[in-house]
Amino acid sequence: MSIFVIAEIGINHNGSLDIAKQLIDVAKDAGADAVKFQKRTIDLVYTKELLNSPRESPWGKTQREQKQGLEFSAEQYREIDSYCREKNIEWFASAWDLESQKLMRQFNLKYNKIASASLVYEPLLRMVAEEKKHTFISTGMSKMVNIDRAVTIFKEAGCPFELMHCISTYPMDDEDANLSRINALRERYGCDVGYSGHEVGLAVSYAAAALGISSLERHITLDRAMYGSDQAASVEPIGYRMLVGAVRKIEKAMGDGRLEMNPKEAPIAVKLRAHIPFESATNN
Repeated sequence: MSIFVIAEIGINHNGSLDIAKQLIDVAKDAGADAVKFQKRTIDLVYTKELLNSPRESPWGKTQREQKQGLEFSAEQYREIDSYCREKNIEWFASAWDLESQKLMRQFNLKYNKIASASLVYEPLLRMVAEEKKHTFISTGMSKMVNIDRAVTIFKEAGCPFELMHCISTYPMDDEDANLSRINALRERYGCDVGYSGHEVGLAVSYAAAALGISSLERHITLDRAMYGSDQAASVEPIGYRMLVGAVRKIEKAMGDGRLEMNPKEAPIAVKLRAHIPFESATNN
């Protein structure tokens, strides 16, 4: 099974459809299988006190203005939907609240995503699970009891899912990656496990690919120096092409684990063992 590669656009579009389309182009050009966005109803996700608090941004001087500036409307998502269909790439979004999930239902999307922040929000888990679309569930900043509960909800609903190992620091330090958790999750829950990375660079993602992950999600950006809290943990276009290309090579290199000699080695063995007596050469 090929690793399903997700280019996480998230809110790195900074509220611009033009930037969003450029990022979709980056993902398509690199060979990603899908792009993913984030959708929030800000008055449901954030308190009034926080939204009214000061924050300097390109959109104004309050948290509300900043967060409103980063959200796409239903009409803008319709344009994204049309553009992704034109480019022949899948798209979906991680909704952070019930209204946002309802909004996503108007699109004929194949996938859902539970963000790490939402893993403990049971009403949202149930709403997503009832759609019975393949769902990627990120496990960042979650205790085992939280993951247990999410898995139970999806299994009881008969909704296909996979977990995604994730460390929710932005950017993540390499020594915090704990990639061995991929195998631990797979063994405990008996399901496919992917990796959602927030590290700087590509090496940790390569290692995750070699551990047999089912999916790989990395944030993408046009420029890591752009405005935004996720930009520093994102991959620029050249790096993203390198990432996808390397992951595809790693998939091929992993092979099937058979212990028999590779048939391509047979003529080499004849040549390099010509000096060895025939019986010894054929028994070794």
